[in-house]
This record gives sequence, structure tokens and C-alpha cells, in this order.
Amino acid sequence: MNRKFVSKSNRVLRKILNSKDNLDILQDFIEVFLNKEIKEIQLNPYLQERAKNLPSEENFGIADVRIKLKTEEELNVGIQFIDGFYAQNKMLLYYAQIHSNQLNYNDNRTPCKTVTINLLDFNYLKTENYYSKIAIPSKNENQIELYAIELQKFNPNGIKPKNKQEAWMIYLRGEPENAIPNILKEFNKIRKLDNLLKKYWESETME
Repeated sequence: MNRKFVSKSNRVLRKILNSKDNLDILQDFIEVFLNKEIKEIQLNPYLQERAKNLPSEENFGIADVRIKLKTEEELNVGIQFIDGFYAQNKMLLYYAQIHSNQLNYNDNRTPCKTVTINLLDFNYLKTENYYSKIAIPSKNENQIELYAIELQKFNPNGIKPKNKQEAWMIYLRGEPENAIPNILKEFNKIRKLDNLLKKYWESETME
């Protein structure tokens, strides 16, 4: 994993990305990994409101956003890093949290379909693909839809990414290191995130 994420990755990225000024980074990431065009995106308030009251071991993900697609469909999207313990439980519990949190927004929105993007820095699923969609049928609502991105399964072909998804994967994984400088030059949202991370670690103090 990219060393800039080390030490409670969810917490670090949650601090950086839960801001209206940085919704463009989240939009770019979601569009790339869900392969959907976003018309509108807004932060859901849950993470910021609850984070200060949560014990440190409860990461509660990186971001919780509501998006409207170019097709006018609305989705609730959660993004989290998962460590190697109880991965299945953490994916399902996080989905349940993000989906049920819609009841707490108090803005008269109709609850919509939820999807979660789960970043894993270890091999977990049997498939050789690094990108997997997990769909679980549900009788009472839309099917549960989870995406698993396994960083260790991604093997770039050379140092030049073929597309933006490969650029994100190289950056998230942090390898090959000699590919990252060119990625930062070419992909402005990844460059913006990298600059924010640098500023974060320059100002970070021991708690």
C-alpha cells in the first residue's frame, strides 16, 4: 500500500476527503471504480458527526456520499479500507451502517440504493481479478452491492498506466514507485490527493 496511507488509513483519508473542497477527488474515484458518470455529489453528514464520539478502533470508513448520476439515478456510496481481520463481516457491517445511516439525515430525502467500495491490501477472494462486484439478493430491498478492490492482485504492465483506473491502482498500491511521478503529472485529482496527504503528514503531531 502507498506509504502515505500508513497508520489508520480510513482515519487519515477521512480527515482529508470529508470536505466540500475535495468532493472532486471522491467523484473522480467513484466514477472510475463504479464506471458511472456523476451529475451531483454531496457529503452525507454521518461520518463527521459521529467520528468524534467513536472509539479509535472503529474507523467507519473514508467517505459516505450521496450521488446523482447523469441518468438521474441516485446512489448512496461508502468507501473504506479493510485490514485482514474479519473482512467479510466488516464489508457487510459497513454496508449496513452506510445504508441505514440514510434514516438519520433529516433532509426529507427518499432512501436510495447503497453501494460500498472496499479497498483491501491483501488477497481475499478466490478470483484472480483485482476488481470484484459482489451482489447479494435481498427480499426486502434492492440487492446488496459491494465492490472489492484487492491491491495486491493488481499487476501493472510496465510503468505507464493504460487508463485512469490503472493510475489510481498504482497510486493506491504505491508500486511501481517509478510510475508515480508521471501519474501525478498526468492525473490532476490524484495529484491533488497526493498534495493533501503531504500537507497532512507535514503537520501531523503525535496524539
